[in-house]
Amino acid sequence: MLFESGLALPLAGLAAGAAMGYAARRHHFCTLSALERRWYAGDDNGVRAWGLAILVAIILTQCLVLAGLFDPAQSFYLTPNFGWSGAVLGGLAFGFGMALVGTCGFGALVRLGGGSLGGLVVVIVLGLAALATQRGIIAFGRIAIVDSQALDLTRIGSPDQSLGSLASAIIGRDIAWLVTLAAVVGLAAWVFRAPAFRRDRGKVAAGIVIGVAVAFGWLATSFIAARSFDPVQIESASFVVPPGDVILQLIAVTGALPDYGAGLVLGVVLGAAAAAVRRHDVRWEACDDARELSRHLVGAVLMGVGGVFALGCTIGQGVSAASLLTISAPVVLISIAIGARLGLAYILEGSIRHAFLPIERGPAE
Repeated sequence: MLFESGLALPLAGLAAGAAMGYAARRHHFCTLSALERRWYAGDDNGVRAWGLAILVAIILTQCLVLAGLFDPAQSFYLTPNFGWSGAVLGGLAFGFGMALVGTCGFGALVRLGGGSLGGLVVVIVLGLAALATQRGIIAFGRIAIVDSQALDLTRIGSPDQSLGSLASAIIGRDIAWLVTLAAVVGLAAWVFRAPAFRRDRGKVAAGIVIGVAVAFGWLATSFIAARSFDPVQIESASFVVPPGDVILQLIAVTGALPDYGAGLVLGVVLGAAAAAVRRHDVRWEACDDARELSRHLVGAVLMGVGGVFALGCTIGQGVSAASLLTISAPVVLISIAIGARLGLAYILEGSIRHAFLPIERGPAE
């Protein structure tokens, strides 16, 4: 009955989003904060928590594949057309916008759950910019810059853009399992190498919850798709287009129920709100002045446009696509990091040129 009503998808997304939002708010899981503390304070616990989320997502997702519960070929992240220009330019734009806002799209939803009206502004503008880039006037630029420049990986014998398939095509034999094993072992060794991170139970818990939620997305949408009479997009966590979809659901009657992504967005806000209420951390706040508001608006537009160009955000590409070991994930993540470094240099040091100079770090706490 639940599958026939069409409520299974948004409810599954709501549950996953609530877990992610609660963990992120409770344990301060934030991409920009992690990068900022790594660069300016020498504290890489936040970055390692992100790495742990990727590690958990890879392990669980690959287990789902081996068990036959999820077919990665159904994910749009694994198409054979690799939009390298979108991955680079979109990642740079997203990272710079993230620095202007002070967080990513996921973080803006977490902030909104705690009472941030600035977070609300960012979510609305990001969602509208993403819709305009996906199916509006900016889509013409996306087609020219990204779609028309995409690399067809079938020309080198790879059926998709996973690192395993690419390596197998180059070597001439199936070594996908070896690539997966190397990625898991290498990432695990780096994540748990630092004693300070191993002692930080909050960061460890947040990384695990985010990774589990991403794998749950693949399982839930695959499970529902196999039992639904309507087409279901196989997806996991991403926070670029889904906020726009929520806006459309609120302002227009489309005849379709909210999907997994819409439920995920609302779940993150509710989960973050629950964590904020429990810790008496609800604070109604807005931008301090017009300058801060303008940074939020410009940053949200850059994240919305850049996220669609790159086919994902810090969560979408950074964890969901990474769980499938796509070539796009590291390219987008590196581009986001570079964009964030440029943005932070502009915001905190007064000029982008400082991004190319050594950082004067403060002591790690």
